[in-house]
Amino acid sequence: MIFVNNFSPVAFGLGPLEVRWYGLAYAIGLMLTYFYIASVYKREKLPVEKLDSVAIYLFFGMLIGARLGHVFFYNAGYFLSHPIEILKVWNGGLASHGGAIGVLVAYLIWIKVHKVKFSKYADKIVLGIPILAGFIRIGNFFNSELYGNPTDGSWGVIFRRLGEDFPRHPVQIYAALISWATFFIMFVIYRKYKKAAPLFFVFLYVLIYFSGRFIVEYWKDFKGHTGDIPLDMGQILSIVPILIAVVYFVFYFPKKSRT
Repeated sequence: MIFVNNFSPVAFGLGPLEVRWYGLAYAIGLMLTYFYIASVYKREKLPVEKLDSVAIYLFFGMLIGARLGHVFFYNAGYFLSHPIEILKVWNGGLASHGGAIGVLVAYLIWIKVHKVKFSKYADKIVLGIPILAGFIRIGNFFNSELYGNPTDGSWGVIFRRLGEDFPRHPVQIYAALISWATFFIMFVIYRKYKKAAPLFFVFLYVLIYFSGRFIVEYWKDFKGHTGDIPLDMGQILSIVPILIAVVYFVFYFPKKSRT
């Protein structure tokens, strides 16, 4: 089935203001993520006001990290020559790997300020992150950005706003489905095994998300420059978190699950 994407990036107008599909998807994802994590906090009898506090840190950490990730991972030469362009987030350019680093740094700052252990809230917070990640990719789809390679198969999307008349792989949809499948897997495991080992859900998310990201990169059109290495930048950046998660499940998790 071939689908034609001719969506305007603007969802609707409010007087002189424009509400864009990307911002709308982002806002919906944030709200659903917050409400789900809040429900987990209540289920675990944790103070929801702590979630309100850490959410602010994580939001800015994700935004700043995603922007700097795009700047330094994919086009450092250009941005260092035109530093004012770094601030122009509205022109596009957010990298999920940078966002993940930004979230981690923001959380480390938050636990330092509030003097709590890393593992106390991390597993609860990460349970909702795939919801937001999926909606961000839907926003990319409406923006006709981060599209896939051309395809001659029976399934694809024609992105009219690119001035094209041939189908491409809708990698934005692939990535969104991976994120929501990750959420479903973690949701089922959490509901069934509430006493999982510390950081189990953190590393489960890291393993599934970055493995999926590594695979999806094969169909992605914009890959970043990596010289003669037979992997693109997104795949290279995914290898480290995958390996860290594997180390956790091979060496750390078996010991903790027996205690």
